[in-house]
Amino acid sequence: MAYQLKLAEKLLILNDRGQGVLIRMNHIKKLCADPKRRPSYFTEKSMESAMKYINKKFPNVDIRGGSQHLSSIQKQKSAILESLHSHYESFIDVMEFRDHVYELLNTIDASQCYFNIAVNFDFTKNYLDLIITYASVIHMLSRIDDKKAIAGMYNCAYEYLNGNSDPSFPRLGQMFIEYDHPWKKLSEEFGPHTKSVTEALLSLSMVYPRRNLSADQWRSAQLLSLLASPAAMLSPACCDTMACEYLSLEAMERWILIGFLLCHSSLNTNANSQNLWKMALRNGLYITVIRDEVLNIHKLSEDFFDSLKGYSKRIPDIKECKEYVITSCGAARREKRNYLRNALKELIKVFEDEPALLGPKALFVFMALSFSRDEVLWLVRHAENIPKTKTPEDYADSQMAELLYYMEKLRSLLAQHRYVIQRYHLQYLSQYDALVLNDIIQGMHVCPEEESVLMSSFVSTLSGMSLKHLDAGEEFDLKSFRLDWLRLQAYTSIGKAPLALKDYPELAKVMNMAQFHTRMMDNVYELLCETADLSILCFHERVFEKLFSQSSEDVSMQRHITAFPVICSHFSQCLHPLCPEENEDIENQSLKLCVTFLEEISRQTCTVVLGICAEQCNLHEKLLPKHSAETISTARNKKLNKSLPKKGDVPKEKPGTESIRKDRVIVTNLDKMHQALTDLCASYSICANFTVFKHIIVPAEFLLSQLEIRLNKVIVQMANYNQSTHEIARPTDLLAGIQAYITSLHSLSCYINIDVTRLVKSVLLQQTQPLDSYGAQTITALYTNWFLEGLLRQASNALIVHCPTKQCFVNQNTENEQSFHAEEYSDICGLRSLAELIGPFGLKFLNENLMWHIVSQVGEMKKLVNENMDVLVQMRDNYENPETMSDLQKKLTGSENVLKRMTIVGVILSFRSMIQDALKEIMDRHCPYLMRPIRCLKDFIYSDVDIKVTLSVYEMASAAGLPCEIDPALVSAIANMQTDNSSIEEEFKITCLLLVFIAVSLPTLCMDPNSFYTREHGGHQNNIHCLATAVNHLAAAMFTVQSQNIQTQLQEFLKVASSVLLQLGQNVERAEIKNRDSIYLLLDMIVEQSPFLSQDMLEKCFPYVLLRNSYREVHKTFVHTMG
Repeated sequence: MAYQLKLAEKLLILNDRGQGVLIRMNHIKKLCADPKRRPSYFTEKSMESAMKYINKKFPNVDIRGGSQHLSSIQKQKSAILESLHSHYESFIDVMEFRDHVYELLNTIDASQCYFNIAVNFDFTKNYLDLIITYASVIHMLSRIDDKKAIAGMYNCAYEYLNGNSDPSFPRLGQMFIEYDHPWKKLSEEFGPHTKSVTEALLSLSMVYPRRNLSADQWRSAQLLSLLASPAAMLSPACCDTMACEYLSLEAMERWILIGFLLCHSSLNTNANSQNLWKMALRNGLYITVIRDEVLNIHKLSEDFFDSLKGYSKRIPDIKECKEYVITSCGAARREKRNYLRNALKELIKVFEDEPALLGPKALFVFMALSFSRDEVLWLVRHAENIPKTKTPEDYADSQMAELLYYMEKLRSLLAQHRYVIQRYHLQYLSQYDALVLNDIIQGMHVCPEEESVLMSSFVSTLSGMSLKHLDAGEEFDLKSFRLDWLRLQAYTSIGKAPLALKDYPELAKVMNMAQFHTRMMDNVYELLCETADLSILCFHERVFEKLFSQSSEDVSMQRHITAFPVICSHFSQCLHPLCPEENEDIENQSLKLCVTFLEEISRQTCTVVLGICAEQCNLHEKLLPKHSAETISTARNKKLNKSLPKKGDVPKEKPGTESIRKDRVIVTNLDKMHQALTDLCASYSICANFTVFKHIIVPAEFLLSQLEIRLNKVIVQMANYNQSTHEIARPTDLLAGIQAYITSLHSLSCYINIDVTRLVKSVLLQQTQPLDSYGAQTITALYTNWFLEGLLRQASNALIVHCPTKQCFVNQNTENEQSFHAEEYSDICGLRSLAELIGPFGLKFLNENLMWHIVSQVGEMKKLVNENMDVLVQMRDNYENPETMSDLQKKLTGSENVLKRMTIVGVILSFRSMIQDALKEIMDRHCPYLMRPIRCLKDFIYSDVDIKVTLSVYEMASAAGLPCEIDPALVSAIANMQTDNSSIEEEFKITCLLLVFIAVSLPTLCMDPNSFYTREHGGHQNNIHCLATAVNHLAAAMFTVQSQNIQTQLQEFLKVASSVLLQLGQNVERAEIKNRDSIYLLLDMIVEQSPFLSQDMLEKCFPYVLLRNSYREVHKTFVHTMG
């Protein structure tokens, strides 16, 4: 008969079903309470009348009598049915669940089942779980305020659509009415079940008091300590009640408090019941119903017993217990957490040192996890609803991170040494449990056939396990073993069973122990979910974040702080297949919390890392050569016995003095930061990665991401760019600072396993673009703006002079002192540093901006050519006729403008040439293997090759910093100029005339007093020596675009310029000859810099003797100074 009742199977199925129904009720309650997610029909004004009518008449809602109220439902009946169907079916599920629970509880009572948590553990646990789950479902149903509106509206729509009421609605409506006062109705229902429930609860009398001890009692018993008895360290941890040792204290309290609320009569008749109930009441104010739903058990019990006759004595008991909880429980729980922190730390150290102990002492791990979980969840429940107390600090814990960290560490140790645990317990099962179990079975006097078959299968299953299967990598599945044991418990717990389990306590002890051992083989993950699942924290978001905030502010907790995001990986365990609607919300919430925590941890770590880098950068900055001048001067003065510093002057500290320490106890700021970094990086060691809802989370990547963001900002800040004053850091100083940062960053890999090289490459590569990956300006954009707006704009106005001798720009001696020294930014070291910082990509962006400015100048010059078109054509034809040229010169307008713009182009191209040279040197240093083939390809490109091929090779060479006969960037820029749809012939004519315009305008330069050539600079004071660069590059680019012969056109320019300049020699007394010698040198510069012209060509049209005399004249004025 017992086999046909299927009690074990029904208990398992109904518990799982009940959990799903309970989660659905919780979901519907939250849905209806949230204005944003609430069904739209409950908020529409057109539905107000219908809602009031349904709530008033429920459950007897007459659609005919209330048609004027229900017309809005009739109009939307199909949409209402579709929208509310899921909720309505959930209520039907509650009703069906109630029916099945009734039936099973009545069957158990009729069978006079025996319950004892220490004997038939699984049977008793499932029975108590079912009772609490059922009561929780009814309680949650009563908390849904809109349940009548949902059911009534759905039924009205159903009746409008089908012509008759839903078949389940009458019973459903009646159930809603009955459970308006749920606990009163439930206590009436459980009256017949009092005996069974009380028996099951009283069996906790030997377990609950032993588990509910104070921290001092734990300490005196040295609970969870393996070092307390070294002699027993290798002995297997076992007892008569294995599963009870890691049974949740919270679950037992829920069983006791709700169980005695339902079966309250035993509180007045049984002293043991009353003592157990009081003990549970003194342990906390709240118990969990589901997730973040809690019961204020003292208030509920007081109100409930106040409504019953004969229970007035219980109310003072409740008040006394409540007062005790408020005054003492918080501090007691805090002490428990403190003890558990130390106990878990000791366990971890021992297991890390001797992982083999995880075999015999696995029970200790699950006990530690269960105890810790109970304390964490108690704090979370009460921190959400802090009572009025004088010590609110008892409900906060700034050291929670440490306890959570140790819990996660124990979990990871179990996963890491799974093979060790399996190997130990396999041998235990096959060589001990199987033999003891066989002896017990052989000693039984009565053993019915079904029970005999089950117990024989137990022995054969355990005996058949061997190490060969484990070493072969076979997966063990012993669920059937545990289910058969539950069946056997059910069969042998029936009142008139031939084989009563209570008569064979040794059998129960061995089987309970064997069941734990089988779980070590294939069920460790589920056991961890039972003992260490913290998924409920997902629903206590505010408390969870508060605990994280408190822990992150405590410096001693920094090495444990990563436990918070890792716990988010537990949150997927709270899902249930009966409520898939909430999966997405829980997933988003989990990821949000995880990302928030990791970003905050990364920000803290990043702040410390960059703080150390900044300190190292400051120390490195003191060692720069620019600071040596003061030291050298001091030493020189001392040697020459000059005046010594005054007594009040504080001597400047030399670099390195910060490392001198008389006492190691003295802690510097850098020491503190290194300690903080050590702790923060240690927290990342809890796991390399973890999974949150199928998302693989790598904590170190968050750190890299934060470092990338912050490092980009730091580099830009180090540039110190001020747009209003055009101030910026020298490239050499910035490069030195970045190198100091990078050197310090590489030391980070000593603390944590991250790819610093990848980080540095990513950041520096982003700095070679105008915007980084987050859209912020980079040093490439800043230096481009500064060189264009700061240096080159002043060079265009001749406030700064290009100095070919020094290969840099220098400031002019003017009344208004410049805000910066141009040579500090444009000398060889400065431009090499710039090339090192922004690289070929950054210089490409800089060149593109330079080309834009050149193209704009060329466009203006073309306009001037068009204005003087007729005059220039005549001058081109008559350049050898002095009289005609003299007359035409008077008609020419804009000569100074053309030369000014051409000089600007020359200055820009000269600067471009300098940065190209710097880039070439940097490329030669970093990748000579790449430069050699590029240089070879460029040198061996033939002139008769297609110009497109030539330009593509030149483009590659130019990107590497190599000089080219034709500038590909300039060619591209000019080719893309807007030409108003003019033909190539017209463009060619304008280009030729532009060269003529420049040539015939050269004599006007003599009028400018700054057109003087200085040997010191190797150029002219007004930068007109840059005209040579401008003419050569611009002519080559423009004639290349127009597919014309460059050499021929430049020879024509040379002839016109020579003829015009030779005419200056005839003006002996006029002012034009003042700087004539300096202007003559321009011709030599043009030829010298041009790859298309030669001295022979110049000699044909301009005597070299004039150039020689000019060089002698300009050098006469140069004063030689000897140092």
